Amino acid sequence: MHGELTTIKKIKIWNLAFFIEQMNNGTPVLNGSELHNYMSKLSYEAMQVTCTLNNSFHSPDGMRALFSQLIGKQIDSSFSMFPPFHTDCGKNITIGKNVFINSGCHFQDQGGITIKDGALIGHNVTLATLNHGIAPEDRHSLYPAPIVIGENVWIGSGSVIVPGVTIGENSVVGAGSVVTKDVPANTIVAGAPAKSIRTGINLK
Repeated sequence: MHGELTTIKKIKIWNLAFFIEQMNNGTPVLNGSELHNYMSKLSYEAMQVTCTLNNSFHSPDGMRALFSQLIGKQIDSSFSMFPPFHTDCGKNITIGKNVFINSGCHFQDQGGITIKDGALIGHNVTLATLNHGIAPEDRHSLYPAPIVIGENVWIGSGSVIVPGVTIGENSVVGAGSVVTKDVPANTIVAGAPAKSIRTGINLK
């Protein structure tokens, strides 16, 4: 394992696509490595865009233009968001159609965040795709894992979704939940850690 991490530390970052590929493959990010340095570069770029996004008024079209710049791809015209919005990367976010993100959300997206069509993200939701190493000597290393939010999912205000979690289509996450495991489709979960409280196609 040590030899593997030493090899990773010597990786050269040639472009954004290569960085995203490494993150999506779950490559560890060692403190001071080329991956870490490139991640820091993306963080400063994200700060610039989010400062503009969050500190003055923008029309819906203007907001979408800035969000498209932030994530590096064109956002659909059906996307809606209430700033402020916070991210320390932005470039590994993929968002479908008819998605709404309420104010105060924090996306740590280096490991990959996919939000599918029709999803609703409540106030002050945190989506975190990086874990630190557990051992003290590895505490400054980062380990990415993706989050996938399925179609028509509703995430209640103040919830936290941890790395590696997939939330199935039509499911609901109750306000203030901490989701540490995958959520099946058509399921309501709540609590910290979140547990299933109702299932069924119609969720009535």
